[in-house]
Amino acid sequence: MNATRVAHGAGALAAVAFAVAACGGGGGGGSEIAVELVEQSGSGQAGTATLTAIGDGRTNVVIELGNPPPEPQPAHIHPGTCQQLDPTPAYALANLEGGTSEMTLPVSLEELRDAELVINVHRSEAEIATYAACGAIP
Repeated sequence: MNATRVAHGAGALAAVAFAVAACGGGGGGGSEIAVELVEQSGSGQAGTATLTAIGDGRTNVVIELGNPPPEPQPAHIHPGTCQQLDPTPAYALANLEGGTSEMTLPVSLEELRDAELVINVHRSEAEIATYAACGAIP
């Protein structure tokens, strides 16, 4: 019962953090956004990707997923939607190890927001065609 309450509280907190980060204020957007990563393929994995503008046209991407498998998980930014993404990645991200990944990309946060892109995490290198989690960059 307490675990259920904690899970619901964490989900509500994540939703609030996502809403606040995605707002970013007037037309230019903020310097940090949160992307909700939703479970796919029955993976039991969901979490958040945080994209932060760090200047010089670069963006830092931090991914945190729950319920990680023991093996590394490839992650990419793909054109399209989570329901229909282009299988050729626009940007490769660092593999998730233990459910986390961090990498700086040579592209501005504005450029990422202006394109229709998703962050996609694969189940494993061996099961690259199986998607574990996905979320659209707002």
